[in-house]
Amino acid sequence: MATVELTKENFEKTVNDHPMVIVDFWAPWCGPCRGFAPVYEKASEMHADVVFAKVNTDDQQELAGAFGIRSIPTLMVFREKVILFQQPGALPGQALEQVITQAKTLDMAKVHAEMQEQEQKQGSMKAEDQAEGQQK
Repeated sequence: MATVELTKENFEKTVNDHPMVIVDFWAPWCGPCRGFAPVYEKASEMHADVVFAKVNTDDQQELAGAFGIRSIPTLMVFREKVILFQQPGALPGQALEQVITQAKTLDMAKVHAEMQEQEQKQGSMKAEDQAEGQQK
């Protein structure tokens, strides 16, 4: 499967409509980005069940800023709308394969449950802080 070019207009829909999306934040002038491109393309051909996408950080500065991209290339893996992996730097093919395999085999029910638990803890901490503020 060919890589998909992501923009601020189609980013959310792409991540929401596919079980797993791997995003490469890159720029045309970036040497390491150009070196990583064939590795990324090869992985996209081996994993037809995964959407491989690219964000040109020159053209999509707002999108890159929204994700706090400070160096390129940066690879980000989404599964079921959750960021499982985010790392700057070009990965060798074998390391990229490991990331993909780990993301595919992760128990997402457990991930979602842990996220919900964290959100509930944060909610109860906020409620405690508000109650303390009202007592003072």
